[in-house]
Amino acid sequence: MDAERLIGVTRQALAGSGEAWDVIAEAWQAQALAQAIGNRLALSGPPELRGEARELGETGSHGGDLPEAREAGGGGPGFGGPGVGGPDLRGPGAGGPGAELYGAELRFGDGSRARQLTSVPDARGALTGLAELLGEVGIALVAVACATDEEALYWQCIEAIDAADEASDRVAGLLRRLVAQEQERARKETRERQRQQEAERERERRRDHGRGRGR
Repeated sequence: MDAERLIGVTRQALAGSGEAWDVIAEAWQAQALAQAIGNRLALSGPPELRGEARELGETGSHGGDLPEAREAGGGGPGFGGPGVGGPDLRGPGAGGPGAELYGAELRFGDGSRARQLTSVPDARGALTGLAELLGEVGIALVAVACATDEEALYWQCIEAIDAADEASDRVAGLLRRLVAQEQERARKETRERQRQQEAERERERRRDHGRGRGR
C-alpha cells in the first residue's frame, strides 16, 4: 500500500479510537509509519532528501512497540502490568525508573500497519500527510494525558508525545528542504527559459539585420 493511503487509514483509525489505550496504540502506529516512510525515502526518494530521511527513519527508536491485545490486570493493552506478565509500567516516583515504561521496552512488532508500506510515489504529498497525522497524534495524546489519573497511561502519553514531536520536527525539515529544492529548480527553469528566449531574440535580430543588408 502506498504511503498516502496508509496515512489516511491511520488518520481514520486515530479519529475512531474510543479508549485511551487505543489512542496510544494508534500513536505508535503513526510513529512506525513515520519511520517506514523515512527509511523508504532514504533508499529511493529524491537524492536531496536521503540524509534527513534516514534521520526520520531513526526517530523514536527509544520506544514504542504496538499493543497487540488487551489482557486483564491493568497495565495497558497487551500487558498484565507489573508482576502479571509484563514490564513495570510505573513512571518516575512510582517505584520504577522511567526507562521501564511500556513504550521503551519493545520495538514495532508484527501488528505494525507500516509493514504494509510498498512505495512513496509522491514524497511531498506523503510528508504533508504525515505532518498532519503527527499533529493529530500530538493533540490526541495531550487530551489523554490531561484526562487520565492513571500514572502508567500518563507516562505512556509522554513517551509517545516525545516521539511524535521528534518525528514532526524531522518531517518539517524534510518538507522545508523539498520546497527549497523545488523552488531552486523552478528558478533554474525560469532562468533557462529566459536564456533561450534571449538567444531566440538575438537570432531573430541577426536574421533581420541580414535581410536588411541583402536589400
